Amino acid sequence: METLFVLFPHFNFSAPEKEPYFNMFDPADDNALMRDGNSRLKEKDRKSRFSLLLAKSGSHENVSPEKKATTKVNSISPDTALKWSDSFEELLNDSDGVNTFAQFLRTEFSEENIEFWLACEDFKTTESNTKLLSKAKQIYAVFIENESPKEINIDHSTRVAIQKAIAKPTLTCFDVAQGKIYALMKKDCYPRFLKSDIYLSLTRRKAPVAMTRRRSRSFVFNERGEPTSGSGSWL
Repeated sequence: METLFVLFPHFNFSAPEKEPYFNMFDPADDNALMRDGNSRLKEKDRKSRFSLLLAKSGSHENVSPEKKATTKVNSISPDTALKWSDSFEELLNDSDGVNTFAQFLRTEFSEENIEFWLACEDFKTTESNTKLLSKAKQIYAVFIENESPKEINIDHSTRVAIQKAIAKPTLTCFDVAQGKIYALMKKDCYPRFLKSDIYLSLTRRKAPVAMTRRRSRSFVFNERGEPTSGSGSWL
């Protein structure tokens, strides 16, 4: 399961097993994942998106805002990328969209948001009560607990509620926190993503050209000297 450890490349995996971040993917679940991996990936697309992100995720320490996206542009058509602008849901329903969005979030040092959201999606597909408890503790240790490796930004009351809920976890125990992170990404991160170089390079578009203020009775001229409709006053 070396791929899974890519999520935390800066951790010391020789640390005692009692440390919470070491138990993010415990050995007890390893064999089950290997046996059922292929069938589960086929059954649920979100499993594929989650695995893809884990494989390509980096840490805060290893990512610089100046780094370019690693998505293979040739593998994503402009038409596909343009569909992501239809809605945030459309973006999350596409595995390439999730991966590209995660790359953008890494440039803003906030990739923990999409990683937590995907971890919750995976958590809600868990059928075994034993695994449910194990995964709940793992998610709490990595994303929820104060000063955890990838702590998300949620309010204190939500954090405390989760802490109590994971003693006897249900499939919905992370729903409130997941909803808050979803709303944050949709309202704050998603609009910036659509204006980013990472996204615009895939759609083969450039940022809008700024308009130059020039007197004209019928037109406003942009920087290329091309006329656009406008009023006859100074604009």
